Amino acid sequence: MTDPAGARESNTWDRSFRLWDAYFAIVWLATLVFVLGTSHPGWHIRVAAGAVLLLLIPWYLAVGRPILTAESPDERRALGYIAGAIVLFLPPGILVGETRLMTFALVPQCFIGLGLRRALTAVTVINIAPVVGWALLWWPSDQDVFFNTVFAVVTLVFSGVLGSWVIRIIEQSRERAELIAELDASRHEVSRLSAAHGALAERERFSREIHDTLAQGFTSLLMLVQAVDAELDHDVPQARRHLTLMAETARQNLAEARALVAGGAPADLDGASLPDALRRLATRHDATVDVTGPVRTLPAGPEVVVLRSCQEALANARKHAGSSAAVAVVLTYSNDALAVSVRDDGCGFDPAAPADGYGLAGLRARAAEVGGTAQVRSTPGTGTTVTVRLPVPRSDS
Repeated sequence: MTDPAGARESNTWDRSFRLWDAYFAIVWLATLVFVLGTSHPGWHIRVAAGAVLLLLIPWYLAVGRPILTAESPDERRALGYIAGAIVLFLPPGILVGETRLMTFALVPQCFIGLGLRRALTAVTVINIAPVVGWALLWWPSDQDVFFNTVFAVVTLVFSGVLGSWVIRIIEQSRERAELIAELDASRHEVSRLSAAHGALAERERFSREIHDTLAQGFTSLLMLVQAVDAELDHDVPQARRHLTLMAETARQNLAEARALVAGGAPADLDGASLPDALRRLATRHDATVDVTGPVRTLPAGPEVVVLRSCQEALANARKHAGSSAAVAVVLTYSNDALAVSVRDDGCGFDPAAPADGYGLAGLRARAAEVGGTAQVRSTPGTGTTVTVRLPVPRSDS
């Protein structure tokens, strides 16, 4: 939606209309001086012509200017104003030849308020009618008629040229105002869409964080509760071990929730290396961890992606592979990449089948955000391997 006020402020033609006011006043005043200062006709006729010219001032200020300065002048109202101005101009123009100087003020207004054809018609009347009326009224010499006719024709041609220029300036000014208004509206729309996109991206990021931390932790707690319920009657020590693991998982979930709210690093990575964080995570999931390649400090982004990907893969293994499945995590440091692989020997699945969860899609999206890839390899009955590979700064060695 455009702002009309903003468009009007951007319109150079509207801002510069005071120059046309000054131009009209100067031409009117010069015309009045010429009319009153000439020697022919008599003074009473010249005073009468000046009095009629005086009426052009309130007619212009009260009627014409509001019409001409409108953003899109109403041509019917403008035609009425121009007709009234011609009616006020023709009597003194016929009585006193010097009045025709006023045509230089009236002609631009015709092109400002009227379409080209009507403007040319009005301009022709303004230039030619006073000369014809003056010649019929006073019957001057042939020489005077000739010179006045030439003057009228020249002013008519000049009016046409000036009018074309005025119309072109008006059209360019209005087009520029419309373009500025459209640009302003587009800028606001881009800003709105950018904010909406940012909010959507932040919601997606927050959803992934919750899914990979709190949701996975609560899933682990639920599975541990089920295990403890089954073990209370026949394996109390194992039940106690699972209760201890439940308490540790709950504390970890609480730490993850605080880190999520604070916007800090994941709780497992707080003050620890990535291999140590993966070992703590694997302990809670009864998995093993193997680290290959020279361990080095890396930017937080890839390490967080590896940790979250490992959390997702371990949670999926616990949920789908079966409680007896063995799970192994392999963290690999290479010269320009960091990879983590989570493999289980559980029941497997068909990766081509439609996914009904958020986990694998979120895992791929998280890896893609840092320029990495995520692959899932599985077949029914042979287990599943999830591999995430991320580019990292090259080592100096």
